[in-house]
Amino acid sequence: MDRPGVTVEWIGKAPRVVRAAQPRDLRVEVRDGHDWFGISGEVEVDGERVALALLLDAIRERRRFVRLDGKAWLAIAGELAERLAPLAHLSHSGKEDVEVGPSAFSTLDDLERDGAALTTRGAFATLFSRMRAGSSETAAVPAPFVATLRDYQVDGFHWLARLAAWGAGACLADDMGLGKTLQALALLCLRSGEGPALVVAPTSVCANWMKEAQRFAPSLKVTLYREAEREGAVSRLHAGEVLVASYGLVTRDLERFKAVRFATLVLDEAQAVKNAATRRARAIREIDAEFRLALTGTPIENHLGELWSLYRIVFPGLLGSWELFRERFALPIERDRDPACQKALAAALRPFLLRRTKDEVARELPSRTEIQLSVALSPEERRLYDEARLAAVARLTGQDQARPEQHRFQVLAAITKLRLLACHPKLYDAETALTSSKLDRFRALASDLKEAGHRALVFSQFTSHLSLVREALDVDGASYLYLDGQTPPAKRDRLVDRFQAGEGDLFLISLKAGGTGLNLTGADYVIHLDPWWNPAVEDQATDRAHRIGQTKPVTVYRLVAQGTIEEAIVTLHAEKRDLVAGVLEGMDSAGKLSPEDLMALIRAGPEETAPTEVESDLEEALPPAWSSPRPSPIPERLPEDCAALVDRFEQHLRDEQARGKFHSDGPAKIYPRSVRRFLEFLAAERGQGRPVDGDFGGLVHRYLEALQTRRFPAPSSEHRVARTALRRLGEFIAARRPGVCLPT
Repeated sequence: MDRPGVTVEWIGKAPRVVRAAQPRDLRVEVRDGHDWFGISGEVEVDGERVALALLLDAIRERRRFVRLDGKAWLAIAGELAERLAPLAHLSHSGKEDVEVGPSAFSTLDDLERDGAALTTRGAFATLFSRMRAGSSETAAVPAPFVATLRDYQVDGFHWLARLAAWGAGACLADDMGLGKTLQALALLCLRSGEGPALVVAPTSVCANWMKEAQRFAPSLKVTLYREAEREGAVSRLHAGEVLVASYGLVTRDLERFKAVRFATLVLDEAQAVKNAATRRARAIREIDAEFRLALTGTPIENHLGELWSLYRIVFPGLLGSWELFRERFALPIERDRDPACQKALAAALRPFLLRRTKDEVARELPSRTEIQLSVALSPEERRLYDEARLAAVARLTGQDQARPEQHRFQVLAAITKLRLLACHPKLYDAETALTSSKLDRFRALASDLKEAGHRALVFSQFTSHLSLVREALDVDGASYLYLDGQTPPAKRDRLVDRFQAGEGDLFLISLKAGGTGLNLTGADYVIHLDPWWNPAVEDQATDRAHRIGQTKPVTVYRLVAQGTIEEAIVTLHAEKRDLVAGVLEGMDSAGKLSPEDLMALIRAGPEETAPTEVESDLEEALPPAWSSPRPSPIPERLPEDCAALVDRFEQHLRDEQARGKFHSDGPAKIYPRSVRRFLEFLAAERGQGRPVDGDFGGLVHRYLEALQTRRFPAPSSEHRVARTALRRLGEFIAARRPGVCLPT
């Protein structure tokens, strides 16, 4: 009788509907449980009683009435349904009663304020009282903190101090460039007497933490773990001391960090732990800390699992188990766009996530203008691109779909080749004599900017693309600096200082290496040479220039090749921005593309439209063997004598090093070690009865998949190293002994 569009006729006496239940009719008791807290209660109206569990079930199922004994029904008033909705979505049935996590705090507080009788016991009572007490306290910014905070930063500091007093976890998700580091340093000063603190950040950001702490929090004793006597640096920590370490070193030396109880743990660029299955995320979860703070301008980029992973570290138990979270939130929101689930998740996160945008709180920042420059390909480039696109469609259409993951892998590889071709023909065929219309347009733009007295940051996600840009700039006599993932941290800092001091008209930066942790307000123009799937990553890069401290208007150019896959990617940016905003404001949309959707991107020509969503980080899913600047010879099989093969491969790398192809002896040491680990994987597969006599590309794909899913134990960096090592191995084999079978 409560379903819209359904008409019910009663024969005989009509059922009795008890008056609508209100929050004041509700009694709730919360007590300690096994992992979460046990909750029970009931509503009593006109002598009729209904258990709280039945009410929550009805609200989850969108029923407005609950059946009582006989022919009576209890109506659930809109006000009560609205108050109980978050609790319905955030609870689940335990062995004895309903269980809830810390995310129910604010909902229960609202119910009590609306007149419900709330009884709390045990640990929940303690946490609940701390929350109530902390909500009414406003901590003063500590005197030893010497920076002058803006009003919104003071509000952020107060929010952090309250959550620390509660014993909860927090995610400060302010827009990029709004001073998250400053707010965190103020909190570290406030909590310095509680015990030692640990700041974990990407290697490229650690040095910035040292500088900011020395400048604004001189009372703190801050040590960079990388440069210290490491074992003693951890074991001898005391109150008032802060240790700054990279994610990689914390993961590697986890046992040392686990032995210390930290008062405060700060995770900077916390999107680094967005994948709960990685060794890095698992390691950070094991660190013992009283208060945990995540700093990130992008708490979610692709799907809700990233948000769950983040809070599993920051505030364990807040969002429950993955199975529960997936059932209650991820699937209904991503698949069904369920507004009730979106609202419930927003309510659960609201007390523990704070985000302000530049438009809201930093109106003093100069303007930012974004311009898309469409680049028309030459007839020769257009012909090459269309041939490559059609060849990819023909090659991938109608393939055996028995191995869908490998098919997806091959589709992504084809997409990457088309993206490279859209940048420059030489990135697809190194022997071609064709020039790049995009490069010509960039050179003209760079010349115009120099003549007008402007300086620019230039981003590309392909270092091979930047290499061609550097060659062209050298011919033009342009003044530029260059930074990529191979740049050592110390040199990286020197390059930033040189650019800020006025050296170089252009700063060429690989997107992934320089998209975070840099302050480059010396530039007033930003140029993106090729679009990335997720605009949030591009925005982070842009905000290296458009941030507090910038005094000039910032102009952002995006060079997009007409009639190519780049146009399809750009059309997705609005959808991706809606995803990020939706998650933070109510989770409006999320999802991933199927291989069929990805194939649509490849098929798309100048007149075709693109799908509405695309998975980001596609580049990271591809080993360079399938995304190299030109087609690489890949062997069909592995040679028989694998041990001898690795020895010859290692000698080959040392010969290349001697000829000056490598800048260090790293490849000659690391790549053979990575190949030996690959062979260990094959031996383990054979021992478990799995076939290992398949094609070389299939074995590589299976190995990378095993690394990603942690089915095969290896260092967290092995996935990235293995891709390059196995590409070089494949080229080495194909050039010498192609077509030799691997023994069974």
